Amino acid sequence: MTKRDIIAFVGVAAASTISARAQQRAMPVIGYLGSESPEPYTSRISAFLQGLKESGFTQGHNVAIDFQWAEGKYDRLPALAKYIASRQVAVIVAPGGAEVALAARSATSTIPIVFEMGGDPIALGLVESLSRPGGNLTGVTSLSVEVSHKRLEFLSEFIPTTKTFAVAVNPTSPTSSSQLRNLRTAASDLGLQLHVLNASSEPEIDSMFVAVSQMRMGGLVFTSDPYFAYRSQRLAALAIRHGVPAITQAQDFPIAGGLMSYGGDFQQSHRHTGIYAGRVITGERPSDLPVQRVTKLELFVNLKAANALGIAVPASLLSSADVVIE
Repeated sequence: MTKRDIIAFVGVAAASTISARAQQRAMPVIGYLGSESPEPYTSRISAFLQGLKESGFTQGHNVAIDFQWAEGKYDRLPALAKYIASRQVAVIVAPGGAEVALAARSATSTIPIVFEMGGDPIALGLVESLSRPGGNLTGVTSLSVEVSHKRLEFLSEFIPTTKTFAVAVNPTSPTSSSQLRNLRTAASDLGLQLHVLNASSEPEIDSMFVAVSQMRMGGLVFTSDPYFAYRSQRLAALAIRHGVPAITQAQDFPIAGGLMSYGGDFQQSHRHTGIYAGRVITGERPSDLPVQRVTKLELFVNLKAANALGIAVPASLLSSADVVIE
């Protein structure tokens, strides 16, 4: 290689390096704030990436994602949100519950935020209205929180001879009070008694199932909360071990062997979150993007679990179920 060739090669290499760095700098970054660890989020992340792709973005190709996980410890969320905001990302994605959305909002008033949650974002002060969010937040909501009382109705229909049920509440959840209020109203209308059990840690969840079994409650109704939803396999294992009829918001629970679930379609809500994140990256403002409401609700019934519990499934529930697991 001649001296002239070497100089030309170095020049091309330098230009390529500069070009690569320029492209790297130009690639937008999504800050993804998760309340748990990656494993229980796997199917949700897949749905989110699908939505992102529908908006023209593919991870690693023309967008990067900075995942930050709270590992089930909600008190870590505010600090993680501030860290993401300090990275000056293009958009913060706050999926999985009101706790995550509130932490993201506390971290920045300028960086766009796309949330995904159950509950009322207006009541929580996240947006001014669903049609015109107004600030730097918009997102997707499902009806999982609003239908907590329906889970009590379904379980009562399953076990009509019982008038006393236990309710699982995560006291650290921003929506726990409103859900408990709705459940107490529904219980009064149905002539039922409720025994409230608080749980926000794995030892407390274990103790809760022991208590329901020892007190011979008719069954256990879970309020909507991501802490419970992301522990569906653990909840199903405990329900089987202690012989407790239970219903949660997440379809993962009956799929793992629990009795029933009734709640929103989380895959749809996460896909819409990905679509919105992509639209924000292309320049649309959160204040102009109406909060989307995923209204699809699904009832899952596990016949094998019902048989193991010695419960005959009412025909009315079977006909109402979207999915019957045999």
